[in-house]
Amino acid sequence: MLSFLFRRLLWFVVTSWIVVTVSFFLMRQVPGGPFSGERNLSPEIEAQINAKYHLDWPAWKQYLHYVGPLNLDERGVLGDGTKTFGGVLTGDLGPSFKMRDFTVNDVIAQSLPISVLLGLVALAWSLALGVSAGMISALRPRSGLDLSVRLAATAGIALPNFVIASFLIILFVFTVPLFPVAGWGTLRHMILPGFALGAPHAAYIARLTRTGMLEVLSQDYVRTAVAKGMPSRLVVLRHAMKGGLLPVVSYLGPMTATILTGSLVIEKIFRIPGTGSHFVNAALNRDYTLAMGVTILFTVMVYAANTAVDLAYTFLDPRIKLEDS
Repeated sequence: MLSFLFRRLLWFVVTSWIVVTVSFFLMRQVPGGPFSGERNLSPEIEAQINAKYHLDWPAWKQYLHYVGPLNLDERGVLGDGTKTFGGVLTGDLGPSFKMRDFTVNDVIAQSLPISVLLGLVALAWSLALGVSAGMISALRPRSGLDLSVRLAATAGIALPNFVIASFLIILFVFTVPLFPVAGWGTLRHMILPGFALGAPHAAYIARLTRTGMLEVLSQDYVRTAVAKGMPSRLVVLRHAMKGGLLPVVSYLGPMTATILTGSLVIEKIFRIPGTGSHFVNAALNRDYTLAMGVTILFTVMVYAANTAVDLAYTFLDPRIKLEDS
């Protein structure tokens, strides 16, 4: 296992470097800059602000300055020039260009717990609905209930989460006013966005659970347990469930990272001050450092979630060896 984790760490370093490098230079290709759209801002003041944050440097010098901890002066060489922040390698993601008096670390520290809490609610919805629906469908194949579950799963996959959110708002806010339309702070604020965020994932989980359970239920060891007179409930819980949930575990890696870091659309619809909404605002406002910080956060969480999934494989199926992967 140690060799597996060491290889994963090396690949994480390479992957993170590629993501940071590509994202950094792609952002600089967008016309304009963080301060070019400011109203009542003279060209002289804009030039001074760009010089303060070294945005007037060539892209490659800005990249070295952003990665850190190199200390580049105005000529782009090592010297006593001031750095606006310590650099990504030191854990300092820099100041936000649009949210004055806030660093990117501050914004993420304030918004990430909100996105994580919303993600946990969505994750609970998706697992509860998806696994239960998939198991019921697999235990009653080719029945009316199976057909209904498959149709509902197909609809859930086809409908974007913002469409589901719109239906929920019309039904449970305007028609039957049970929940608030927007905001954050109470459990009632979490239910609608959590369901809208988790519903499409629940549909995927239902189909994966059904497929995995059908495959496992046809295995010889399950048939042997049934032939020995073991109750059906114990056959499903002790023997079929572990193997049947392997496809779901594979899907949980990227899904968990996506959910926990916040949905870009859902947070905007329900006016939730999470990481996703900050990422959208950063992209629209060309807030380079904030957009880069959230991109790095997403990369770390996706990689960590996928690694956790690989580790979970060994507990669900002892035949899987990490050293061979």
